[in-house]
Amino acid sequence: MLNTYGWSETLQQQFQTYATCELAPGRVIVQQRGLYVLATGIGDVTARLSGRFVHEADAGVHPVAGDWVAAAIRPDEATATIAHVLPRRSAFIRKAAGGGHMAQVVAANVDVAFIVASLNGDINARRIERYLATAWDSRAAPIIVLTKADLCHDHAAHVARIEAIAFGVPVHAVSVATGQGLAAVGESFAIGQTAVLLGSSGVGKSSLVNALCGAALMATQAIREDDARGRHTTTHRQLILLPNGRLVLDTPGMRELGLWEVDAGVATTFADIEALAPLCRFKDCTHGPEPGCAVQAAIAGGGLDQGRLRSYVKLQRELARDARKDQSAARTAVRKIAQRHDRGYRARRTFEDD
Repeated sequence: MLNTYGWSETLQQQFQTYATCELAPGRVIVQQRGLYVLATGIGDVTARLSGRFVHEADAGVHPVAGDWVAAAIRPDEATATIAHVLPRRSAFIRKAAGGGHMAQVVAANVDVAFIVASLNGDINARRIERYLATAWDSRAAPIIVLTKADLCHDHAAHVARIEAIAFGVPVHAVSVATGQGLAAVGESFAIGQTAVLLGSSGVGKSSLVNALCGAALMATQAIREDDARGRHTTTHRQLILLPNGRLVLDTPGMRELGLWEVDAGVATTFADIEALAPLCRFKDCTHGPEPGCAVQAAIAGGGLDQGRLRSYVKLQRELARDARKDQSAARTAVRKIAQRHDRGYRARRTFEDD
């Protein structure tokens, strides 16, 4: 059972720390608020976090779909209590929605990140670039899947446009209705590997999962006639074992994808601009009006799209702004600690003087 879900010698070695604590390994296959379902050596069990884990662990370390955990299992009840999360070899992380500067781990221990967009609507290359940057930084290999090809009259042109910004990342046009491209997607990762499906609401992720499974496992809804958009259906994260031995992790649609410390991912996604930047006359070139800008020269020569440069600059500014916020928050925290120490020192001096 565990081998089917990706158990390995490396994980076995990592688990030795907990093997003497009457704990057993399991993988999170369903994550829904505070409730989990684990695949274990005795089958699937429902699980919750231990009180100690909730009290001591940071939010970013709480289990997510795809995680391997050490849990106290009660076979007679088919329940378990999660005590530890094993080290993650990959993690897709975004800035938590709703403002602030908190990280949200969307999926863990995945080998492939399927970036899913719909050919039925307006393909947003800039949004795909954001997903690519986050996927590269997660240490998962990105693959772009363009769904609903049967509803697009010229999907080849869209594929070519996305390939131009993907730089070697595979791009597949698929149709659940006709079966186009499904075999290629299903064979784009190996048996025992895990792929996560990422994308906006209504792009057809759950329909794609059902098609790969050959069964209607995930709820789906028809597209709306008024705006040709799909509707959000998935409300939790679920890891599914396909008949061909591969694993797919479905996730709820994302209304926004806030970047979380993905400097390396941005550099990989915009490798063309990163390669041109050292050729600029000035080291601190902003790729704007400065003379001798190699990036602007590439745009003028038709070798680089102006919109791509705008996207690159926007993401760089977003990362720089978040870094400044982090520095400001760190300074505020240090100042508060110093103020508390100062108040304690003054209180002790007053007590001693009295």
